Amino acid sequence: MKRTILLIEDNEQNMYLATFLLERNGFTVLQSNDGRLGIDRALESNPDLILLDIQLPSMDGYTVARKIREIASLSDTPIVAVTSYAMPGDREKTIEAGCNGYIEKPINPDTFVQEVERFFEERSKDDE
Repeated sequence: MKRTILLIEDNEQNMYLATFLLERNGFTVLQSNDGRLGIDRALESNPDLILLDIQLPSMDGYTVARKIREIASLSDTPIVAVTSYAMPGDREKTIEAGCNGYIEKPINPDTFVQEVERFFEERSKDDE
C-alpha cells in the first residue's frame, strides 16, 4: 500500500529534495508551500503523515499544527516538524503545538527517509 505524505514547505530546494527522496522510496508526496493552503490540502487529501516546516509565509507551522489538531478527521494524523529551529526548547515547542516529532534541517539525505519511516512505525505500534 502506497502511503501519502503532505509536505508543507516554502523553500523550493527543500521541497525538491524531500519529495525526491520520499518518492524514490515509494511514497506519494503532496505539496503545499503555504500554511493556510497546507491546511486546505490536508483536509481534501487526508494524508497518512504531514511533514511541516515551521517558518512559513502567511501562517507559521506552530499555528498550522494547532489548526490541524482541531480538525476531527485529522486529529490523529502524525505531524512531523521539519525545521532549522534547533535551539533549546524548540523541539518542545513543536510538540506543544501538536506535532508528533521533529526532524532537524538541513535534512540528511542518507537518513531522512528512515527518520520519516520511524513515525509510521510508531503509529503502527499505537494502533495495536
